Amino acid sequence: MKKGKISESILKRSVLKYIRTQREEIIKGADIGSDCAFLKCVCGEEEPLLENNVLAVSTQTVSLPVRNAGSLSVYAAVNNLAAAGAEAFAVTVAVTLPEEALEIQLQELMKQIENTCKVFGIQIAGGHTEVTDSVRTPVITVTAVGKAGRQLPGQSFSQKEGSKRNPEDNRVSCNPENMDIVMTKWIGLEGTVILAKEKEKELLSRYPLPLITAAQGFEKYLPILPEAATARKSGVYMMHDVRNGGVFGALWELSRSMGVGLSIDLKKIPVKQETIEICEFFDLNPYELLSGGCLLIVTAAGKELVKNLEREGISSAVIGRTAAGNDKVILNDDETRFLEPAKPDEIFKVSFN
Repeated sequence: MKKGKISESILKRSVLKYIRTQREEIIKGADIGSDCAFLKCVCGEEEPLLENNVLAVSTQTVSLPVRNAGSLSVYAAVNNLAAAGAEAFAVTVAVTLPEEALEIQLQELMKQIENTCKVFGIQIAGGHTEVTDSVRTPVITVTAVGKAGRQLPGQSFSQKEGSKRNPEDNRVSCNPENMDIVMTKWIGLEGTVILAKEKEKELLSRYPLPLITAAQGFEKYLPILPEAATARKSGVYMMHDVRNGGVFGALWELSRSMGVGLSIDLKKIPVKQETIEICEFFDLNPYELLSGGCLLIVTAAGKELVKNLEREGISSAVIGRTAAGNDKVILNDDETRFLEPAKPDEIFKVSFN
């Protein structure tokens, strides 16, 4: 299999196919385009399904041999919860190290993880650490646990991948096949940060130091909690965070999850100049580059949401709309192309050895 996130077809036939055991405590579990599971807290007699007795859980793994892997793993797991309308309060951490790893490397990873948890105000609740000759670089897996917030209309616990959403929230009255898609911040942020930090010496052969320093500073944009909170208050339909496979991969997953088509204007997708320059240097497609820190939001009132986000100091743009059918169209002036299933992330084309 190819490096990176497995394809949708493999996920269906080799993973989801074998998940058959059902428990009443699992309200919403594994599914295509669903990064967060919801669990019912059963304490004594059965209680009504309320926000205060539902837990949200999400797991993310970072295996790239990069210096800030500990921080990236926490960002990824906590962002998954935020995009699902949940609030993380704890994480568990599993660290697998190669035999040649030094104890100081483990200490550095744990410092990163703890410092990132401190930013979010969450606690490391437990985990597991081991050394093995089965890996060549550290593998960090973070599971975030949180409280489920008020359900968004398009992210009901009972909904399945590919099913049409019928919003019942009285703040949202709309057709899921004719809604705005808002994207926050810029594509490729996480990939840009990694490349700017790990490949600084190579990049300096072409670009000035201020450009590379600015790109390294994009790490401050990786949390999506502020925009997710604003979106929830604005009465949006659903949210989906962008990461592996870039914005193209996330749009494909969003379409599959909603059971609708898409019409996206390529020129309206925001991207930083630093990302463009670094992608050109490594011959990468920025639209398929690791994009943690970016959030897709489906709403009936895209322009209003953009204004609400702007008031909070968050950059965003309406990049397209949902549509009837299954076609996922990308428009670029007079050129029209169809979105393909998510591919391995562009970051894996770069060697970090």
